Amino acid sequence: MTDRYFEDYVPGVTHDCGSVEVSEAEILEFARRYDPQDFHVDAAAAADGPFGGLIASGWHTASLMMRLYAEHYLSAVSSLGSPGVDELRWPRPVRPGVVLRLRATVAEARLSRSKPDRGLVRTRVEFLDGDDVVFSASVLNLIRVRPAGPGRESAG
Repeated sequence: MTDRYFEDYVPGVTHDCGSVEVSEAEILEFARRYDPQDFHVDAAAAADGPFGGLIASGWHTASLMMRLYAEHYLSAVSSLGSPGVDELRWPRPVRPGVVLRLRATVAEARLSRSKPDRGLVRTRVEFLDGDDVVFSASVLNLIRVRPAGPGRESAG
């Protein structure tokens, strides 16, 4: 990924953030450690459960999203963390063997009023199984502005 700064996160622009295959082994491993509900950890019990089979924990799905988001959307030179995530939704279950694709759309970008070296970027993320959204959220990130350099005005 190329380095991105606050100025590069333009409202309305959508970024393809790659894809990941969700394996049954990973579903089971994550759920056994962090979300041990039957429909996440026991394929036989899950078959008779509310989803008709084994599904990934929503928190596992969120973790997979974060991996792609960090690798393909945020930039190590400018990411300053996040004050929060809003509107997490899991509208469809994630099943073993699917390939999820992450789409990130810049919803808002504004400079910080108190710290002129950074801005706030709100991003709408959607994890897709084909055309179906299986996870969505509104993520807020603090992003460093491009540093002043030769021939550039200072950011402030």
